[in-house]
Amino acid sequence: VASGFPLPDSVVLWTRLAPTPLAPAGGMDPEILPVTWEIAGDDRMRRIVQSGTAYATPDWGHSLHVEPAGLEPDREYWYRFRVGDAESPIGRTRTAPGFRASPDRLRLALASCQQYEHGYYAAYRHMLDDELDLIVHVGDYIYELSWGTERVRQHNTHECYTLDDYRARYGLYKSDSDLQSAHAACPWMFTWDDHEVDNDYANDISEQNDDPRLFLARRAAAYQACYENMPLPRRAVPFGAHMRLHTIRPFGDLVWLHMLDGRQYRDPHACPEPGKRGGRSAQAADCEDLDDESRSMLGARQEAWLRRGFRRSPARWNLLAQQTVMTRIDEDPGDGEIFWTDNWNGYPGARRRLIEDIRSTGVQNPVALSGDVHAFIAASVFGGSRPDDLPGDLPEFVTTSISSQGVGQKDVNRRRQANPQVLHADSRYRGYTRIDIDRDRLQSDFVALDDVRRVDTGRRVQASYVVEAGRTAISKA
Repeated sequence: VASGFPLPDSVVLWTRLAPTPLAPAGGMDPEILPVTWEIAGDDRMRRIVQSGTAYATPDWGHSLHVEPAGLEPDREYWYRFRVGDAESPIGRTRTAPGFRASPDRLRLALASCQQYEHGYYAAYRHMLDDELDLIVHVGDYIYELSWGTERVRQHNTHECYTLDDYRARYGLYKSDSDLQSAHAACPWMFTWDDHEVDNDYANDISEQNDDPRLFLARRAAAYQACYENMPLPRRAVPFGAHMRLHTIRPFGDLVWLHMLDGRQYRDPHACPEPGKRGGRSAQAADCEDLDDESRSMLGARQEAWLRRGFRRSPARWNLLAQQTVMTRIDEDPGDGEIFWTDNWNGYPGARRRLIEDIRSTGVQNPVALSGDVHAFIAASVFGGSRPDDLPGDLPEFVTTSISSQGVGQKDVNRRRQANPQVLHADSRYRGYTRIDIDRDRLQSDFVALDDVRRVDTGRRVQASYVVEAGRTAISKA
């Protein structure tokens, strides 16, 4: 069971009928089944406040997305599902504060990149001790292919291409008991990155430069499996290879959470390698595409939508939860400039427009929450071509991976020499980022696992950073 995308009067309740989740169709017969759902005001399900019947169909992998209306704002609820003699575990969720409420605090965990083969999901077990209001996942919930060394677990199939492939991969990942417990403990917000479909894909272009018609068929299968297996609202139901994922969730006037989609609408990668279309480290002097101001990471419609959101927001803090590193990072510590083209460094014009929108709208206290690079990073995002105007306009906190292997720390240290806007960068640890927000400040704790290869591994706070309301500078806590 899982819940997600909370509103003051509603929240998505999710389950999927799959007695053998690694088998085609989850081991279900191709029939429609009625499923009873209940939501209660207590953890023993004695005070049922709403109930109903939904129908699990084979067309959607026998998944259910129930959105009860008329709930009370800012309170806990418990829920379960029943079908025949089978009863689900009881999940806990929470509605958001009212739109005009002024909550004092919000605590969330930021998660990213959980390659099943690289380690265990102990990070989620530790999240259960943090009394979270929300878990925000910014992509690579599954991996469509195998990679890396010293794997502690194995994928159950080859690389994913078909709907059955992606369904089985979600089934495998969701078999992890720590991940199950985290889904059942509190509501989630979610956006994808590339590995939910294909490494480094950009819009309708695959890493291997397949015929776009073939790739869009694969993308449609991946998007459907994603919807079937995540607590996504009805608004996100996919239509073939297209799925509306970007959204805003307000938490009173304390936080507006802007969830962005940096994969589906982006322009092709700059200066790809011959015969391929994925990301690469490109010499800026040899890549004219980097100077093309029209290139977009989010697409024109999503850029305009985000700009409107900035103008409308009354919130004290505005969080931008999205996939890849926004901060300008030059990979060459010498006189030249090298940029990785799969993140915002490959779309500098789009980054400049984002910073201009932050400035022109006067949106309060924006903070970027990012993932992808399997490292803890605290940095400043600025709109210019060089970090001459530090601390910049947008603080950014990048969480490390839940389990996916990181790059060597020596490379990270070498790149930091050319990037004074990066205050902290550590790729040695797997884990998550815990974020506490109150009216006056936002604190980001980088929570590192001792050893991701052990189910019972311990954790520690590797570093903590603070942003004070009304300022963009990041300081050590």
